[in-house]
Amino acid sequence: MRVEIWSDINCPWCYIGKARFERALERFPHREAVEVVHRSFELDPRAPHEARPVVPLIAAKYGIGLEQAEAAEQRIADNAEAEGLAYLRSGRDAANSFDMHRLLHFAAEHGRQAELLDALYRANFAEERSAFAPGRLAELAVEAGLDGAEAARVLADPDAYAEAVREDEATASAMGATGVPFFVLDRRLGVSGAQPVDTFTAALEQAWDSRPVVPLVAVGTGENGGADSGSAAGEVCGPDGCAVPQH
Repeated sequence: MRVEIWSDINCPWCYIGKARFERALERFPHREAVEVVHRSFELDPRAPHEARPVVPLIAAKYGIGLEQAEAAEQRIADNAEAEGLAYLRSGRDAANSFDMHRLLHFAAEHGRQAELLDALYRANFAEERSAFAPGRLAELAVEAGLDGAEAARVLADPDAYAEAVREDEATASAMGATGVPFFVLDRRLGVSGAQPVDTFTAALEQAWDSRPVVPLVAVGTGENGGADSGSAAGEVCGPDGCAVPQH
């Protein structure tokens, strides 16, 4: 069984959702029969490559004060830490993630995609030094077990793996995904948002028990495609950014 996960390094709910999904997968009795593939999704393809502080971006996006934006970021940090994830509570930034996605496709070819994704999330959400600092991506590639010189060549060529990134994004669009994280099990069952562990467990079990091809359906979403207010409302990032938690 294959699970494809569309996500963006700029999305904190993707960081949290990955941890929740992995907890469900750990206790899934058919874990060894599950292949996990990470797919590309840019929240803002037009974002500049220069890193910018996240809190002012949140404030500008939602028309709120800096204190409110800081509080929203702190609530996301609380959710991350509840999953055992380190989270930088001040000073996090964001920038264009296209090169990160290209590098993840390169890593997948070398069997190190999961390791690089973990390194990118850690650098972006838990470390003082920006994941977008010059030369940082090549360093993270080495940390993930990749050849640094090869990674640098990929990053220096803007066309390298660009088509693979766009193909992932086109597939997500064709499936109706407007936000991430977005989990698709065997191209038959979709789960939107950083859902609770039990929701992911139920989805894995349902996908396993219904392996004959059936239409793609959504789990954990409401009538208008957002996360179910009873489970993970707001725990998804869309093209306009990450929803600001109100609770």
